[in-house]
Amino acid sequence: MKTFTIGNWQRIIAATLTATTIAFTTNAAFAQLLKGAGASFSEPLYQRYSAEYERETGVKFNYSSIGSGGGIRLFINKTLDFGGTTLIPTPIEKNQMEDGLLMVPTGGGAIAIVYNLEDVTSDVKLSREQLAQIFTGKIANWNQVDSRFPSKKIQVVVQSDSSGTTFTLTKYLRKITRGKIEATREPNWGFQVFAALPQDSAVAGEVRRIDGAIGYVQTSFARKNNLAIARIENRAGRYVEPTLAETEKALANIKFNDDFTTEDIDDPEDGYPLVSLSWLLFYEKYPNETLVQANKNLLTWILTKGQAFNRELGYTKIPEDVANKVIETANNEFRVRP
Repeated sequence: MKTFTIGNWQRIIAATLTATTIAFTTNAAFAQLLKGAGASFSEPLYQRYSAEYERETGVKFNYSSIGSGGGIRLFINKTLDFGGTTLIPTPIEKNQMEDGLLMVPTGGGAIAIVYNLEDVTSDVKLSREQLAQIFTGKIANWNQVDSRFPSKKIQVVVQSDSSGTTFTLTKYLRKITRGKIEATREPNWGFQVFAALPQDSAVAGEVRRIDGAIGYVQTSFARKNNLAIARIENRAGRYVEPTLAETEKALANIKFNDDFTTEDIDDPEDGYPLVSLSWLLFYEKYPNETLVQANKNLLTWILTKGQAFNRELGYTKIPEDVANKVIETANNEFRVRP
């Protein structure tokens, strides 16, 4: 299988590749509102894209956070111009996409393990074993994590929707427990969690509200809500936070397949261990030339000028050679539906 390898991020980004020129038309026909929805994991990035794209081109697009599973479902139902996901659609889902599918990687991010532990000033550090035991109910008190912590019940807050963030977490837990935990979008955690809420923003709000709570959200939601973030033990034995630098280390050696999905990144060699890529789902066939051109323009902007905003928001960039290959594929594959 042909792959595109990410070696050294800085070297790839600076590589001398042919620049892609974006010809944005000013025809009012292209100034229609494009609609997207899906993963909350990437919402901060896409909202920034939306503002900058409109400022530069005069063209608007909306993105609603409904979860990766919801984004895939609406994409299948053709109620969107594009979907957002951190999940790779299943073969069954792909077979239902009658107008084809182009998966467009947009950036990489990290999932923060967030907590609320009042009157505790020291950092929370979680070993791989402790993380798995907390999210299976085997560790239920903060004193079991560290004898210096108070005897206080751990209130586990999870995501309730068909969540790519949950799938990334459970994939990691499956890897570190050697298959004892199932990787799934909607897990049965095996114990009574404190709360199950839709999307990152609701989980972040609940963790901030409840003393003793722990949960998982995309890192930008943790920063925005001023939540404490646990240090997680990685495969190299280091306890790390989900900084951009550690996220880039974790994603430095992933490979892109021909369809721009990625090889397994359940447990990277180094860096922050809980990481994922984000994709936008575009159709290969649209009902008219106006939509073909509008979506092609948006895709091209995201993978060129839009990438300049990724690191500012805590997301990694897509390597330029991969981005150019995606643009080339869109130029060849996007067409009007017969």
